[in-house]
Amino acid sequence: MTRMLSATLAALSAALLASAAVAGPLAAKDAWTRPAAAGGTAAGYLTLVNRGGPDLLVGADSPLAQRVEAHASGMAGGMMQMSAEPALPTPAGGEVVFAPGGRHLMLIGLKRALRIGDHVPVTLRFKSGARLTVDLAVRTTPPAGAPKPMGHMGHMEGMR
Repeated sequence: MTRMLSATLAALSAALLASAAVAGPLAAKDAWTRPAAAGGTAAGYLTLVNRGGPDLLVGADSPLAQRVEAHASGMAGGMMQMSAEPALPTPAGGEVVFAPGGRHLMLIGLKRALRIGDHVPVTLRFKSGARLTVDLAVRTTPPAGAPKPMGHMGHMEGMR
């Protein structure tokens, strides 16, 4: 009985670690991206959780992309607009949501195609010096707990 309980707890712990990344007070959950062509772009989505003091997301990189940028999308004057966010506040005790149609990580210049079932490591860098490596699962639909898409879905992710 004790062995079965231990095995069950180990399996649950592994499942939780697979769906969340943690670095000190910073954590990410429900990280994912859609399939995309080599040489193209992809958008990464996740929920960034800050259980510590205020910090600033100042950069990101991935071995599978030439560069990674935080972007915000929104409607302005009836048109969908996207802009880079080179310094993104992560409020103390708060969350920053990256979801389709809103804020997202742009993986630009993909070094290979992203296929369903792949995983894309992305390291987030913060002003405090903290680094958080997130594993984006490549899938066609968001994970069950992920935030729902925001606004217009006109982003051209996965396109060259």
